[in-house]
Amino acid sequence: MKTIVTLVAIVAFLTSCNSNKKEQVSKTNLTQQEVKTVNKQAKHLKPFKSELPTIGLLMFDGVLQGEVIATSDVFAKPNQDFEQLFNVITIAETKQPITTEEGMHFIPDYTFNDCPKLTALFVPSGYDMYAQVRNKKMIDFIKQKNKETKYIVSNCAGAQLIGASGIADGHKIVTYIGGGKQLQEDYPNLKVQNDSLVTFVEDGKFSSSNGNLTSYISALNLLEKMTSLEHRKFVESYLYIDRLNNWNE
Repeated sequence: MKTIVTLVAIVAFLTSCNSNKKEQVSKTNLTQQEVKTVNKQAKHLKPFKSELPTIGLLMFDGVLQGEVIATSDVFAKPNQDFEQLFNVITIAETKQPITTEEGMHFIPDYTFNDCPKLTALFVPSGYDMYAQVRNKKMIDFIKQKNKETKYIVSNCAGAQLIGASGIADGHKIVTYIGGGKQLQEDYPNLKVQNDSLVTFVEDGKFSSSNGNLTSYISALNLLEKMTSLEHRKFVESYLYIDRLNNWNE
């Protein structure tokens, strides 16, 4: 009798385990399906279209995320007919997640090795650029992309990477407020502008800003050059830029 009871208990236990496993598998499959659905929707929303101009956003550990987001915020907006006008991609040295200065994690779309042809490259900054200006792979990438791009934009201390690369020697550039004197000493071939007076400057294919929220200025300026004043105003209305102008009203 005891043997029969023991066998019944074992069968019940195994049945329960199998039932739990089936339930877990079912939940796992459901989760995977949900992930596939989300990925499919994301690709549908912003597919890479080879016929469109491509805007490249350089990233690295410690990058100020607002300077990456500002550019994507401007160029990823559709036109008034809800048509995609640009490919907006992020690029880093590897595919490993980037940790921003603010602590968020961004996964790059491309690396220095597989980055597609760019129409414009945006170079952001970080609070500590020591490692970046000494990163030969990054400097070489900027030099290489300068050969194919129509526009190069730096924001804030991203000007240091431009200076280290030498691509804008002889051109006007501006950096973060208070950083111009050191930038000029480090890279004497640059025409560094007075950052206490100049927010944004453009010289040939190169443009630059003080960074942070003024990164929207450099992005919107280039957007107008690549599209039209009408589209720039449309994007500004999309972003509620006028509400910032009327902050206290």
